[in-house]
Amino acid sequence: MDLNFISEYYMPMVLTASFIIGYVIKKSLDFIPNKYIPLILAVCGAFMGCILNKQINLESIISGAFSGLASTGLHQTFTRLVEGEKYGEL
Repeated sequence: MDLNFISEYYMPMVLTASFIIGYVIKKSLDFIPNKYIPLILAVCGAFMGCILNKQINLESIISGAFSGLASTGLHQTFTRLVEGEKYGEL
């Protein structure tokens, strides 16, 4: 299965901005449960994707949402590397 098409939907600016938004939500807004952070970042990413592409269409929404969700994975990877935990351990 070829997954190279995923790289077409990757938006570095949205990924970085979503990473920062997610970090701020996680560290300072304790009233928001962690389970809602990916949803918030997907919506924010879709919004930012439309702004960066200067048009509202399905491709902009999907690209932004994908990058917003990817930032949650980036956060988890970064956290595991910094804290020295291995995947699968709690």
